[in-house]
Amino acid sequence: MNEKDIQSIQQLLATPKKIAIIPHRSPDGDAMGSTLGLYHFLLKMNHQPTVIAPNDFPDFLAWLPASETVLIYENDREKSTAILLEAELVFTLDFNALHRTGEMENVLNKLTAPMIMIDHHELPGTYAAYTYSDTSFGSTCEMIYNFIGFLNQKALIDKTIATCLYTGIMTDSGQFRYPKTTGTTHRIVAEFIDLGVENTEIPTLLFDNNSFDRMQLLGRALQNMTVFPEHKTAYTSLSQKELDEFNYVKGDTEGIVNQGLTIKGIVFAAIFIEHRDENIIKISFRSQGSFDVNKFAREHFNGGGHINAAGGKSYDSLEKTIKKFEQLVQKITL
Repeated sequence: MNEKDIQSIQQLLATPKKIAIIPHRSPDGDAMGSTLGLYHFLLKMNHQPTVIAPNDFPDFLAWLPASETVLIYENDREKSTAILLEAELVFTLDFNALHRTGEMENVLNKLTAPMIMIDHHELPGTYAAYTYSDTSFGSTCEMIYNFIGFLNQKALIDKTIATCLYTGIMTDSGQFRYPKTTGTTHRIVAEFIDLGVENTEIPTLLFDNNSFDRMQLLGRALQNMTVFPEHKTAYTSLSQKELDEFNYVKGDTEGIVNQGLTIKGIVFAAIFIEHRDENIIKISFRSQGSFDVNKFAREHFNGGGHINAAGGKSYDSLEKTIKKFEQLVQKITL
């Protein structure tokens, strides 16, 4: 973000405004951490911010400060639309193409208020008046920390803001294991801990509050695991019937795809999840090293993301989608 843009944003934020803050559809820890972190920051600057999520977020993020104030567009389209139309400024965080908001895209395309995009994914769109896009960052939350610094307002970061940003940094970095976790990342996290962030409790809130059904679902996914040792690839799948059998709720499949990468010699992992209500197969890809799952997802499965973490979707049946994947795996060299 250049100095001219920063000065313009400082002018925009110099007087109290109604501000909408938008994460992507099916928001994860980074999306919710960045939007709520920014929400608390803007409150301290005397603005009137509202976080509007396209759809609901997982229960394991419901402890985040002010998560109860988040409007869910799918649950209250009328109120959400009214707030968006009244907004004087709109932040879009952790995504860079409006279609990532699902049905909300129709409303966002009609807005005349300036938009500010803060995101770390590849190929940013051009819809925003101001864009802070940098793929070298492991999380949007780390970028929000920098953004607050650009505004010379780091003194406003308190335990509440730091807790939100810490959550997104930790989840999007794979608990500080992914390659984009830098020394700077750790120094920022150290600042947050010094502010009182409960760094020993947050992982428990996020990862250790599993229901019995969720553990059973994980067990089924592990039973369904298929491994291609010669192609250093592992994948698993969950059908709608299996989701129903274990009383699936949003967030229950979070992280399962990473199990494939824990197998010795595997560098490429995937999970295919059937959602009949949407007539879609949702796919997550993960890799280790230089294999680019972002490129793989974009070229073959209507998706994208990062080099080592990406998502996709298929409108074919679960069986056809998996067969296509297996055929593609036979052709790649890892």
